[in-house]
Amino acid sequence: MTDDTKSALTYAQAGVDIDAGNALVDRIKPAAAATTRPGVMAGLGGFGALFDLQAAGYDDPVLVAATDGVGTKLKIAIDTGHFDTIGVDLVAMCVNDLVCQGAEPLFFLDYFATGKLEVEAAATIVEGIAKGCADSGCALIGGETAEMPGMYAPGDFDLAGFAVGAMDRGAALPANVAEGDVLLGLGSDGVHSNGYSLVRRVVERAGLDWNARAPFADGSLGAALLAPTRLYVKPALDAIRAGGVHALAHITGGGLTENLPRVLPDGLGAEIDLTSWPLPPVFGWLAQEGALEQAELLKTFNAGIGMVLVVAADQVETLTTLLTDAGETVHRIGQVAAGEGVRYSGQLA
Repeated sequence: MTDDTKSALTYAQAGVDIDAGNALVDRIKPAAAATTRPGVMAGLGGFGALFDLQAAGYDDPVLVAATDGVGTKLKIAIDTGHFDTIGVDLVAMCVNDLVCQGAEPLFFLDYFATGKLEVEAAATIVEGIAKGCADSGCALIGGETAEMPGMYAPGDFDLAGFAVGAMDRGAALPANVAEGDVLLGLGSDGVHSNGYSLVRRVVERAGLDWNARAPFADGSLGAALLAPTRLYVKPALDAIRAGGVHALAHITGGGLTENLPRVLPDGLGAEIDLTSWPLPPVFGWLAQEGALEQAELLKTFNAGIGMVLVVAADQVETLTTLLTDAGETVHRIGQVAAGEGVRYSGQLA
């Protein structure tokens, strides 16, 4: 039996506002449309997204997929209310991984989950995702916005990203890595999107809030630490197409210590001269304020090197010029040598 005295409930009263979700889709459609590239077959709104690999220029492609998030860097964005670049981070964490396989990113999908959908904040985040896609040459063709009351504290949200790319069959990296290959390190734009649980602990120890002046840069501490992850896709693809690139390593969680060995064959390791590039001020401050040992810094953060290219020795000058002309800061940081793992010389400074 039913109790006729009970009032009718609605989904909105349960905390889910379908109208807000529709408003968000309408708001972000222009940003998504601006990322269109050859191969995109339909815009937002369908039950699935279509992509034509032949229209993208591939006859015999191998697909490559990557997924990632932004980690606890989200907490700084939430605490400061600055949402315009966190979407760039999300894209970069995925597409920078794809290019390490030798793949061109083709399309991207996002997952945004929150307790209560705030259309303006969500739209700003997705517009950042669209910017990251446009800057890396891939299309934002779909996603999911999940409003889940009771799952997240007020104002909290989570992000995940999914990127799919392609390469011609037989073009996968790493390939042909050999002893004597040179390691070219591309400068990072700060902490990027790894190690933020430690960053937040250091900030707490320092007794600072996000509005405090950054000890290592102009502007507020929160804004400085929200500097987005650098997108390396287009320069890296140009370098691959120029020839002589044997491997790429995206320097994320685990730092140089753990990421570089992932692209080296058994029996080969890396020798790195830590004096070959300057340590960005943010890492110097974190190391000093957190009393971090050098090994901890190199295993937790990128330490100023966001991507490493393993290149043939006879192509170093050509590739350095190409990457520099593309706007990258290039450092010759070491070489591939017999052995295992990463061996460091010198001190970060």
